[in-house]
Amino acid sequence: MPEGAMDGGRIMKMEVDYSTNCDTKIPECKKLAREGKLHDALDQLLALEKLTRTGADMASTSRVLVAICEICLEAKNWAALNEHIVLLSKRRSQLKQAVTKMVQECCTYVDKTPDKETMVKLIETLRSVTEGKIYVEVERARLTHRLAKIKEEDGDINGAAAVMLELQVETYGSMSRREKASLILEQMRLCLAKKDFMRTQIIAKKINVKFFSDENDEKTQTLKLKYYDLMMELSRHEGWHLELCRHNRAVLETPAVREDPEKRHTALSRAVLYLILAPHEPEQADLTHRLLADKMLDEIPIYKYDIY
Repeated sequence: MPEGAMDGGRIMKMEVDYSTNCDTKIPECKKLAREGKLHDALDQLLALEKLTRTGADMASTSRVLVAICEICLEAKNWAALNEHIVLLSKRRSQLKQAVTKMVQECCTYVDKTPDKETMVKLIETLRSVTEGKIYVEVERARLTHRLAKIKEEDGDINGAAAVMLELQVETYGSMSRREKASLILEQMRLCLAKKDFMRTQIIAKKINVKFFSDENDEKTQTLKLKYYDLMMELSRHEGWHLELCRHNRAVLETPAVREDPEKRHTALSRAVLYLILAPHEPEQADLTHRLLADKMLDEIPIYKYDIY
């Protein structure tokens, strides 16, 4: 029997091992629920949950929480599921790992909901119990992104942007850099969609372009193209011609553009045209010399001569 376990960075000493109780009780309760005695089954599991939680048996508590959710799902009782998610997450001295397991399990139920109203209710319930909890920040971010998509599909761009902007994903230590970048780009896109250009500029600064340097990672390069598409949309609105030149040159560094003659020539020609439109100043002169030194420019000589 394990002597202790970690819960949110704290060492929890397991006082009692309830694994045997779970092995017996969980199947019994699932059978009871299938026979139409859902509330009896849930009551028995809630009593078992109290024992496992107060006994600091993390593994068994996790099993019980997941079992309760599974029973509600199988019964297609979404109201009971939402009710028990809230109830179990608020139990006194509830174990963080058990809550994490429950939330992760319930996240898989979102696509199993029978209609949009039920889906939104489940997402909102999960968002409410994960709010302010670092150990489920990734799950909450994904649920929030899902909710934003639903709002956008309903034509509520402002609502979609509002929920996405709740997320401070740049501070999430447990989230991958790629997922962080993807969600930040979604924040940028929604801000542009609602014409909030000032907020877009602020959010764009959270992206470190060095992240896009791995040319062999196709997903990263896809994000890079999305980032520069958004930056170009922002720059066109602001009339930043020199920035538009830089962004088009940056796009040329992605294999998908560089290795496609049509895309390559489009990006090159745009870089030239925006450079010509930019005010004559030291930065513009420096960029002119850099662009003229680019051998790819020989592929579109008519644009090369326009620079001189």
